[in-house]
Amino acid sequence: MIGPTETPELWEFLHSLRRDDVLTGTIAAVEPFGVFVALDEGPKHPEFPGVGFITLPELSWRFFEDASEIVHVGQRVSCLFLQADTTNGQARLSLCTGPDPFQAFADRTAVGQKLRGRVTKVLPFGIIVEVADGIHGVVHRSELLPPDAEPSEDAFPPGTALTVVVTALDRLRRTVSLSQRQVGAT
Repeated sequence: MIGPTETPELWEFLHSLRRDDVLTGTIAAVEPFGVFVALDEGPKHPEFPGVGFITLPELSWRFFEDASEIVHVGQRVSCLFLQADTTNGQARLSLCTGPDPFQAFADRTAVGQKLRGRVTKVLPFGIIVEVADGIHGVVHRSELLPPDAEPSEDAFPPGTALTVVVTALDRLRRTVSLSQRQVGAT
C-alpha cells in the first residue's frame, strides 16, 4: 500500500478528480485482471505502469474473452474517472461511455419473447447465442433441443441460426437466459 506521505502529489491528484471527469492517456500494460493507463496529466505511479486502471468489466459494453480484443499497449484512450482507489493509489477508469446497449435491449425485450440468434460458443453447460448486436445469452443444456442434446460443436456449430425464447433478463448482471425447448410453447 502506498501512503499519502510517500507520494503527496499522487494523492493530491487523485483527490482533485471528480466522477465522470474525462482523462486521456496511453495504455501502459494489459493484464489478465485489467489494464493500466499512463495518464497525460498527473504524476507517475511509484509501483504500477500507470496511475489509471480499468477493470475488465469497464473495458467494453460488448462481450469479449481477452482484454487484448479491446485495447493494446501504446493505444491512446479517453476514459471516464469512476473513483480513487486509495488502497493502490490509482484512478479507477472506464472506457464504457454512452448508453449501455444491454439496457436498451432489455427495454425492448420481454421474458417469453421469441428471438432469432446465432450460436457463438459451445460450453460444457450449454451454448452461447448472440440475440442482438453484441448481446449474448445462454441456453443451458437442460433447455436445448432435442431434450437429450449434448452441447457440442457437432450438434451446435458456431454460426448456426436458432430460434430461442427469453426466459430471464437480469439488468444488474447484464445476463440473458434463453430456451430452445420453450419455442413451441409460446
